[in-house]
Amino acid sequence: MSSLTLAVRDSSTMLRRNLLHARRYPSLTLNLLLTPIVLLLLFVYIFGDAMSSVIGSGGPDRSAYIAYVVPGLLLMTIGSTVVGTAVSVSNDMTEGIIARFRTMAIHRPSVLIGHVVGSVLQSVLSVVLVGLVAFAIGFRSTDATAVEWLAAFGLLVLFATALTWIAVGMGLVSPNAEAASNNAMPLILLPLLSSAFTPVGSMPGWFRPIAEYQPFTPAIETLRGLLLGSEIGHHGWLALAWCLGLAVLGYLWSAAKFNRDPR
Repeated sequence: MSSLTLAVRDSSTMLRRNLLHARRYPSLTLNLLLTPIVLLLLFVYIFGDAMSSVIGSGGPDRSAYIAYVVPGLLLMTIGSTVVGTAVSVSNDMTEGIIARFRTMAIHRPSVLIGHVVGSVLQSVLSVVLVGLVAFAIGFRSTDATAVEWLAAFGLLVLFATALTWIAVGMGLVSPNAEAASNNAMPLILLPLLSSAFTPVGSMPGWFRPIAEYQPFTPAIETLRGLLLGSEIGHHGWLALAWCLGLAVLGYLWSAAKFNRDPR
């Protein structure tokens, strides 16, 4: 077999392994998935009428706030899902299975590739489930074209890939699963400090840089524009730059740590 064939075969094997783990132990994924769903229902049905005036829709209009908040919660779903990846990687590193893999004639990067691809697939599935809940409570994307829908899907996959590589790095440097979960908490908290629930312009001046200069806000604004068929301005390039930068940084960090640390 060629090196490429071996790499594909071993990566596929590791992907099946991680998907089987997710199927046999679904509690972590389900718990992380419940967070954006609960927030969606909470903000729409408890704060929806009040928040609709903040986004400039005039009087109370819950449907307008649903359209505003759903894109942010879709990206928050990705952040929540990849926390499970950090925990899974940390478990692999501390329970001895990686040491056994190192003694086998397998493509070494396939271990990490299996985690990343499996996590991206789980993230996409989680986004679909949250999207179905959003559709059930009234979210509609009637103004988006087929090209914008395709671009939105590509953004979600790219964002999931970038955050997954960061989560893998967090899992590799964590001494145990609890530490990995704590280290990855910013991936859940950052959306709360972004434009996911309220426009940046309505925030206090001292707080706006926190919301503006982070990866979630440009990604949310881009996804919101694509799904609602509105302008995305410069946010599209910023979102793409954040995704590519985080993906490269996460990959280099994870590869260096994995190759150096024999735990």
